[in-house]
Amino acid sequence: MNLLGIGQIISGIGNAADELFTSDEERARAAIELKRIDAGVAKEQIKLNAVEARHKSIFVAGWRPAIGWIGAVALAYQFVVYPLFVWVWVIAQAQGWLADELSAPPVLPADALFSIVLGMLGVGGMRSWDKRNGTQTDRIK
Repeated sequence: MNLLGIGQIISGIGNAADELFTSDEERARAAIELKRIDAGVAKEQIKLNAVEARHKSIFVAGWRPAIGWIGAVALAYQFVVYPLFVWVWVIAQAQGWLADELSAPPVLPADALFSIVLGMLGVGGMRSWDKRNGTQTDRIK
């Protein structure tokens, strides 16, 4: 006999507490499900990449090489061409061929450049590691 409804109150508090706290088993199941979802997304991205790479249009298949070439040209400008250009610029100003108030062109912002180039180097390094270990990556299961 539940005169004051204490049983219902205790039951309600227990249910609320059960909803707030997750067991280790429930967390493990959720982590496994998340990994399954991530693996599915990765497989679909690999399929999409393969389709893009086989495309006949350079605007679809050529975007990765284009980013690579842009990164290579930007690095060459940043670390080879620009320092030599500034050196020649200073000599030209010292000889009087250029006005002293003219300044050399600005240097490229290296932070954006490095994030692109390092990302591409990481992908290239990963592919080299796969080739070295004999991993077949065109048919990931």
